[in-house]
Amino acid sequence: MSVAVRLAFAGPDGLMDGRESGIRKGGGGSDKCGGIVLDSLITAAAHALAGGDPLGALSRVALREDPPALALRGIAMAQLGDLDRARALLRRAGRAFGPKEALARARCVVAEAEIALASRDLGWPTQSLEAARAILERHGDRANAAHARYLAIRRLLLIGRLDEAERMLAGLDPAPLRPALRAAHELVVAGIAMRRLRATVAHAALDRAGRAARDAGIPALAAEVDSVAHVLTRPAARLVAHGEERPLRLDDIETLLGSGVLVVDACRHVVREAGTVVSLATRPVLFALARALAEAWPGDVPRETLIARAFRARYVDESHRARLRVEIGRLRAALRTLAGLRATQRGFALAPRRSRSVVILAPTVEDQDSVVLALLADGEAWSSSALALALGASQRSAQRALDRLADRGKVQPVGRGRARRWMTPPMPGFTTPLLLPPPLPGD
Repeated sequence: MSVAVRLAFAGPDGLMDGRESGIRKGGGGSDKCGGIVLDSLITAAAHALAGGDPLGALSRVALREDPPALALRGIAMAQLGDLDRARALLRRAGRAFGPKEALARARCVVAEAEIALASRDLGWPTQSLEAARAILERHGDRANAAHARYLAIRRLLLIGRLDEAERMLAGLDPAPLRPALRAAHELVVAGIAMRRLRATVAHAALDRAGRAARDAGIPALAAEVDSVAHVLTRPAARLVAHGEERPLRLDDIETLLGSGVLVVDACRHVVREAGTVVSLATRPVLFALARALAEAWPGDVPRETLIARAFRARYVDESHRARLRVEIGRLRAALRTLAGLRATQRGFALAPRRSRSVVILAPTVEDQDSVVLALLADGEAWSSSALALALGASQRSAQRALDRLADRGKVQPVGRGRARRWMTPPMPGFTTPLLLPPPLPGD
């Protein structure tokens, strides 16, 4: 789910919809709001930003250098897509606010955190965001404190830490919040549901997000909701059975997983049947054997074929046969509640215990670097370090994957040195939730 920066500073009526950060006194022609003095140009610029009009905001504060104007200019530049300039302006504003203006500085930190998320700077210090959230809560700015939590949740969602994201989300009640922040809440709910393969929950959350976005009247927010909803209409995986295959949407996958069919899930590297899930994500040899057996079901697979698939061996000798017997024994133990492994004259066959059918759920794109492509398919520019964090791999591994993809023309670099980013246009025809790295057992 892409992140568009929509933060705007507070207006004279105390607007705090979770997309906004605070300002302090400006110049002359001021009026008071909750103890904060706001001049008319700052107020008008804040209203323009809250309504998604960054050019209108800049026309009012472009030449001003006071802290509130710097912050507003930073937000406007972020909405226009110049994230580097926006970050620099917000940092200047944060430093310019006085020591007694902790609330304003905290709001600048939240704005910078959203820019970091939008630019996929996943290594941005989350401790700063948590400290800013604590300050906002102490000062009674619950809306911006909630927004800070949503930013932290969206980061967790990007790097696949779904359990932590769900725990943080459970502590937030969107009911008293303004429409824009309620829409952000439902987008997070939908994002988690899609990664959990719960299409029904995702549809309901997006319906609520659409209503909240229309109430908020922010075009960028409504466009984001529409974009996420469109993802649910695209193929998310392939169903492979009896030598044939067909595309499945997320709704179809949810139905399949609840049907009682034995599913060898090549997207998550698990074997499923109804509510029982056996993870083989950390045991690639066992999963390769399970997939080969599922592809041949109800027939058997020759030992030589299993050895080639699991061990990638060109030549078969007795050591390979002995290893195969060991790995088959391990797979038999892992799948004992779901299926047995029956020895035949030439090899082995899968024998489901309850299910009458065996299918394979495969990614729409079978590629060595498909997970990297899935992350880049959101259209944002990623650094190799951010990709490594999201993949749970070393930065060198991420860089090698990017180099392979660049050689094939599937990704392209932007910038040089430490500023280099990688991106690709959204890949047409398929969606990414099943390709994104799932949390491993114990995470």
